[in-house]
Order: sequence, then structure tokens, then C-alpha cells
Amino acid sequence: MAAPGEAEDVMARYRSPLVSRYASAEMAYNFSERKKFGTWRRLWLYLAQAEKSLGLPITDEQIQEMESNLDNIDFKMAAEEEKKLRHDVMAHVHTFAHCCPKAAAIIHLGATSCYVGDNTDLIVLRDGFNLLLPKLARVISRLADFAEKYADMPALGFTHYQPAQLTTVGKRCCLWIQDLCMDLQSLERARDDLRFRGVKGTTGTQASFLQLFEGDHSKVEELDRLVTAKAGFKRAYMVTGQTYSRKVDIGVLAVLASLGASIHKICTDIRLLANLKEIEEPFEKDQIGSSAMPYKRNPMRSERCCSLARHLMTLVMDPLQTAAVQWFERTLDDSANRRVCLAEAFLTADIILSTLQNVSEGLVVYPKVIERRIRQELPFMATENIIMAMVKAGGNRQDCHEKIRVLSQQAAAVVKQEGGDNDFIARVRADPYFSPIHKQLESLLDPSSFTGRAPQQVAKFLKEEVRPALIPYQSKMGGKIELAL
Repeated sequence: MAAPGEAEDVMARYRSPLVSRYASAEMAYNFSERKKFGTWRRLWLYLAQAEKSLGLPITDEQIQEMESNLDNIDFKMAAEEEKKLRHDVMAHVHTFAHCCPKAAAIIHLGATSCYVGDNTDLIVLRDGFNLLLPKLARVISRLADFAEKYADMPALGFTHYQPAQLTTVGKRCCLWIQDLCMDLQSLERARDDLRFRGVKGTTGTQASFLQLFEGDHSKVEELDRLVTAKAGFKRAYMVTGQTYSRKVDIGVLAVLASLGASIHKICTDIRLLANLKEIEEPFEKDQIGSSAMPYKRNPMRSERCCSLARHLMTLVMDPLQTAAVQWFERTLDDSANRRVCLAEAFLTADIILSTLQNVSEGLVVYPKVIERRIRQELPFMATENIIMAMVKAGGNRQDCHEKIRVLSQQAAAVVKQEGGDNDFIARVRADPYFSPIHKQLESLLDPSSFTGRAPQQVAKFLKEEVRPALIPYQSKMGGKIELAL
């Protein structure tokens, strides 16, 4: 067996399933080494360009040399330098300087490691949100189409997972959509609230840059503004320690954890509905539900979403604890933790959104099963309507109530003790007492009369809240998504 570090076969090494099995290429790249270290070089270029524009002795030739080598990264050399120096930033300073000998003297001028480290993290977080938001919008759009299609279809509602008043298939879907719309707003707000760390120096005082510009405070402020703009941010944090406040990470992972909770609830509902045989997620022609039970159609996509959503929800504990122990201007015990939790949160959110999009594009509804379940429960729910109709026909409410109580208990015994169907209405039809309303029973039992304003609520909600929220993402709605695994 090859020693550690010698195996060339990737299958001989552990790989996070978040990347190797599930995540999109775009999100995997966003948290890649190439994106990270390429961004470091761009930040060093932005710094040099801004310092030159403010009068420091940096030449066009040095700038051009840096620009020409932004993606010319010798990763092997960088790894060797880091092993020797035990410092990742300085390893890449040396590696960049090696291919930019003329610019070597001004690379990282006045900066601290967190200039590239933290600012890159903020860029990656922003870009991560920009990848997630269109995916979330697509899920909402697909579910909105589903809700609109089934806005009028009555379905048995559940409270406490016990039969309750009727709703509609579309109205229930709107409960899912509303949660996701809240998540869409939260992700947009979290992205837009991100600021750049900027050019702040070793403890956030900008002392090194003040020295470079010989005490000119206005030039230091302009340097911060210029680099912030070059990186695509409108604002920088006005005060930092060596790092930007780790409370920022809490806010980022909190909204992702909340998204995880929404998707867990949605996919749990779908799993329960699959058990009831009312709604199923897509099931491919050659898909196998169970190695032992060929008839099974397990909701594996929804189960995957729930499984990964649980992981996403727990990740917010990492930045909470990290922010709590950042002594004074910073400690380094944040670094290794953040390498894991920030990337995993976005990768996991990316995966469950892609999977939920696939589910929402192929949901299958079984109207006959839904109708049958309504027929089993609706007779009991219609008792109040029957009483009112009897009173209008001249009956006594108390007498009618007692008659219905007896008949309903008899029907319940057939269902619970004998395993039969609910025969309450048949008993009402057979009882001469109810003869004045026998002709009204069909209308009194029309399921659509029990769904209240559900269809109107669906229409109004989709028109006034959902569709407008999706307008910024119309150009990115794309086609259907197929899962690799």
C-alpha cells in the first residue's frame, strides 16, 4: 500500500461527498484553492494599483508583471514554501514574487495576512450567495407553478398529523413557498449587508499605511476606498481588528441554517405525503427503491434533502462559538474551523437547493387517492352543515345533534374496529329522521365547499408576493435539472 502522500489514485483518499458526490461545479469552484489563491493575487494587484495611484513609487512595469501572472500559480512551489515557512500567506507571497521578480519588492506592501485572507473570504461569501439566490428562485418558481396548477384541488388538511379541515394541494404548497420567500429575502439581505474588510493593517489601525503615506490620513482613507471599489464592494467595515468581526459569519450561516430548516420541513411533508400515496417525488424508470423489496418507491431525494439540511442547520454553532472566543484583536483558533464550516454551509445549501429543484419539477399528484381520503373523513366534518340544514328544514338542533352523535360513533366503530370504510352518510340516508335533507346531502358533501378561500389565497399570494420577488432572477430561471447521483 502506498504511503500517505504517495497515492495518485483519488479513490485512495478521502474526499468530502459534498464535492465528490453532490455539489455543483460552480459552487465547488467558488471554494476551491484556485479561486482562493487567484483572488489573493488580484487583491495584491488592487493594492499595488491603488498605492501607485496615490503616489507610492510603483512602476507600470511592476503592475503589468503582476497582471500577467494572476493565474500562473505554481501550487507545488507554494505547498513546499508553506511546509518550510508554516505560513500560507507568506508562502504565496514568495510564489507570486518568484514569477514577478520586478514586482517582488512591492507585493503585499503594508498589508497583513488578513488583507488577502479575510477579504477573499468576503468575496467568496458574496459570490456564494450569488450562486445560491438564482437556485432558490428557481425552486420557488417551480413550486409556484405547482401551486397554481393545484390551487383548487381539495385535500385533507392535518394538524398534529391528525385529520383536520380541508385545504387544497396548492394552498399547502404555498406554505412551503412562503417560507422559501422569507429565505430569499434573508439571503439577499445577508449578501447586501456584507462589507469589505478593506485595507486596515495588523490590528485594524491602518498604522502601516499611515507610515507609507507619511502621515497623510486622507490618502489612507482613499486607499481603503479604492481597493474596496476594485473588489466590487460599495462599503468596507469602518473598524476591524486584525480580522473583520466574526459575527459576520454568524449572520451568513444563520440565514443558510434557516434555509435548511425550511427545506427540511418541505421535504418531510413530501415524505409523509408519499407514505399516504397522495404525492410523490419523481421516480425514474430504472430507479430501484430497495435492494430487498422491489415494489418500494422510496422518497430518496427528499430524504437526502432532510439529511443534508440537518448538517446545514448545525453548522451555525461553529461561528457562534468562534465569535465568542476572539480575544481582543483576534486569535488564530478561528482559521481551521472557518475553512470547514463556511465552505460546507454553502456547498450543502447548494446541494439541497439543486435536489429540491429536481423534486419540485417532477412532483406527481394522485387525485383519486386524495379524493378517497377526503371521502373517509369528510362525513364527520360535514356534521355541522347537516345540523344547520336540518334546522332550516324545521328540525330541532339538540335532537339532530344527538342523532348525529350516535350515528357518527357507529360509523367510527366500523372504521376503527372493523377496518371498514366510513359509512356515516349511508347511515344518514337510511335514517328517516333526515329525510327532509336527503336530496341536499350531495351538495352538503361537496369538498370544494370546505376549502374556504384557499384557491383565492393561492392566486393572490402568487400574484402579489411570489411572482414579483422572482423578477430579478427571470433571466436565470433555466431549464430542468437532472441529478448526477
